Amino acid sequence: MKQTKYFHFLLLPLCPYKKILLMKITKKGYLQGFGIAVLMLALVRCAFPGVANSSKDKTSRQQDSLVDNEYAYAKSDSIDALSLDEKNKNVQPANDTLSVPVKSVFFNEDGSLAKHKIFSVPHFGHTFPDMNDIQLEAAKKWGVTPVENRANAEKRKKELVYVGSNPYFYIDKLHSSLPYLVPRASVLLQDIGRSFYDSLQIKGIPLHKIIITSVLRSKEDVSKLRSHNSNASQNSCHMYGTTFDLCYNRYQTVAAPGESRRKVQNDTLKWVLSEVLRDFRESNRCYVKYEVHQGCFHITVR
Repeated sequence: MKQTKYFHFLLLPLCPYKKILLMKITKKGYLQGFGIAVLMLALVRCAFPGVANSSKDKTSRQQDSLVDNEYAYAKSDSIDALSLDEKNKNVQPANDTLSVPVKSVFFNEDGSLAKHKIFSVPHFGHTFPDMNDIQLEAAKKWGVTPVENRANAEKRKKELVYVGSNPYFYIDKLHSSLPYLVPRASVLLQDIGRSFYDSLQIKGIPLHKIIITSVLRSKEDVSKLRSHNSNASQNSCHMYGTTFDLCYNRYQTVAAPGESRRKVQNDTLKWVLSEVLRDFRESNRCYVKYEVHQGCFHITVR
């Protein structure tokens, strides 16, 4: 039995009569109608060949235009990039720190160690003229109340810090003082020792430690000292933990065991140390008195 189906929706554009759409079309009739439709489309294409190419050409033109646009954009970007590079070659940045070579104070441009000259100070007495009354005022401001004796100093550790030999300075054997300072003065001493190292390094001088000969003095120490030293003051700045004496005619050599070191005159080291102390004094870090007879710089923190 031949099966029939409704194929009128396929033949809607080809059938001028609506009644035909309501008919049941057999398989044979569908094939005949399909063949007629194909034949008509072939005739239309033969009569109007531009119809088939119009849609294809339109799609091709759209794709070509997209490609052209992308090429144009890429070309314009490359041109802009090239022109920007050319501009950058001619224009130097105003604040480009990387393009400016950084000059080191420690090394020359060839990598060798830079050596600076030693200038010292014009006159030790004029450069370091701070007398005891001036230093005493600063000592009372920043220091502790004077300690009675060594036993009392041991109980004042909350106000004082221990000062011992370290890589930057050496504490001499103390006969009339105690190795204690207020924190402010201890920091000053550390900074002076470190700056002295730096100065020796950039001047090409072998390293030496500065030597501290006097630190905190108790009232008992002052009394004993005055018994055989008339220059010792009754109201000494050393009693407040703000003052220390720094020897200028002796230094401790820094060398590895068995290392042979070039000898350096004490005067040379004294000149370098005077430059360091002058900078600290001019920075309002301390008061400095050049002691001729005691052979030291008498220093009080500010």
